[in-house]
Amino acid sequence: MNTKNNYQTKAKSQEETDDENDFPIRTYGKGELAAKYMPDVQQQTAVNRFNEWIHLCPGLEERLAATGWSLERRKYTPAQVRIIVKALGTP
Repeated sequence: MNTKNNYQTKAKSQEETDDENDFPIRTYGKGELAAKYMPDVQQQTAVNRFNEWIHLCPGLEERLAATGWSLERRKYTPAQVRIIVKALGTP
């Protein structure tokens, strides 16, 4: 495999997982991602608490808003998931 293909393969794998913990970086539904962080509570409770975490984490709402995020959205894009994982850690 040539160097260009190696680079493309490496870049693709970085888009698909968080290198530290192999957490898949992809589109997640709001409840799905919240449940990853709080698997032992009802999904709506997890969403409510997760929204609180986002609000309380300094600068997180602003970084997410810059990607088009709002509380009304039902899904997180891979870019938003990457921001959340970087701010809150992996679930």
